[in-house]
Amino acid sequence: MKSEINCVISGRVQGVSFRAYAQDSADELGLCGWVKNHDDASVLVCAQGDRDLLKEYVEYLHEGSLRAEVAAVSVEWGTPQVVFPEFSIKH
Repeated sequence: MKSEINCVISGRVQGVSFRAYAQDSADELGLCGWVKNHDDASVLVCAQGDRDLLKEYVEYLHEGSLRAEVAAVSVEWGTPQVVFPEFSIKH
């Protein structure tokens, strides 16, 4: 059964290729979902897949893209209500 995480990543995470990094990392792990910038300068991520892969993905989110400075990653676990076919960047 698929699990889902909803994350808020804060720090210097906008304008530093974080969304592309999040998408590439999700694709590498075979996860589905989306990433988008939030109005408060954080980044929101919804990812779905195997629980162990999602745990690994959270580690990627803590690391961030080369120019990012991740201050915090909050994670809420759940069960998908809507299943996404791929991982995309929302604008």
